[in-house]
Amino acid sequence: MSDMLLLALTALAGMLLGAVYFGGLWWTVKKGLTSPRPAQWFIVSLLVRLGFTLPGFYFLAGDDWKKLLACLLGFVIARVIVIRLTEMPIAEGASHAP
Repeated sequence: MSDMLLLALTALAGMLLGAVYFGGLWWTVKKGLTSPRPAQWFIVSLLVRLGFTLPGFYFLAGDDWKKLLACLLGFVIARVIVIRLTEMPIAEGASHAP
C-alpha cells in the first residue's frame, strides 16, 4: 500500500475518533445540563471518551510520526465538522454584546 493511501486512511480513522470524541462531548453537555448530577455525566463521559480516543491514536499511529500527524489532522477536521453540525442558531434580535 502506498504511503499516501495509508496516510489518507489514517486521517479518515482520525476523523472517526474525532467524531466519537466530540459527538460524545456534545451529547454529554446536552444530558449534563438537564441532569440532577451533571458532574457524574461529565467525569464518566471524559473517561469513556479518552478511553476510546487515546488507544485509538496509539494503535493507528504506531511508531510513525507521519501517521500520528495524519490522525491528528483527521481529529481536528472532525472537530470542525461536529461544531458546524451542532451549532445552535442565534435567535433573531439576540445579541452577544452586553
